[in-house]
Amino acid sequence: MDIIVLQHIKIEDPGYIKDLMLADGVKLTTIELDEGEKIPNDLSKFDGMFCMGGPMDTYMEKEYPWLIEEKKAIEEFVINLKKPYLGFCLGCQLLGEVVGGKVVKSSTPEIGIMDINFNKEKDKDNFFSKFPEQIKSLQWHSYEVQGIENNKDVTLLASSPETKYQIFKYQNHAYGIQFHIEIKDTTVNEWGCVPEYKKALEDQLGEGALEKFDNAAKDNMSDMNNYSKILYENFKTIL
Repeated sequence: MDIIVLQHIKIEDPGYIKDLMLADGVKLTTIELDEGEKIPNDLSKFDGMFCMGGPMDTYMEKEYPWLIEEKKAIEEFVINLKKPYLGFCLGCQLLGEVVGGKVVKSSTPEIGIMDINFNKEKDKDNFFSKFPEQIKSLQWHSYEVQGIENNKDVTLLASSPETKYQIFKYQNHAYGIQFHIEIKDTTVNEWGCVPEYKKALEDQLGEGALEKFDNAAKDNMSDMNNYSKILYENFKTIL
């Protein structure tokens, strides 16, 4: 298997899922967009695409002109080639734009270990049917996808009290996941070193929030890693 990974900052990689892929001998082609690396013209050779999070937002095309080419590449991969795609946080929002939605500032940012509630569509889904009705996962976002209700190829799978589109899928091969199910023990402290992330965290949870957030993440790490494993095993079945 050959998976292309689109990254927007080096510390936001596929995390625990990356460890599982490497253990399986999956070939990973990582494109570090923020460092000027280019997405290959021929995407047909890749079996799947991961698109990760980042400190920028989807509208920032002047500051990050590579976002324009990235959106085109996601459209080619998902809409034209109809190949498997997993997008996390920013990667979820980019998919949302590609399938006709818009990304807007959330009324309340979601930062912390929070509840994700599945709907009845989960039970019929290839990726999430084995998940419980509610899970806890790491949230760290202040923008969200809206306006994809009228796309008949989009199915809403899970929401939170603040964000409707926590998980949605396009047809049966492309998934947007607004939260971070892929994290590892080291993730929160690493992300806390990013100025934009640290500010958002402290604005939401107060000074000294990083240590509390890290402890809460570690308390739930075993469950999140287990969910990542289920997601990855199911992802492999459609590659």
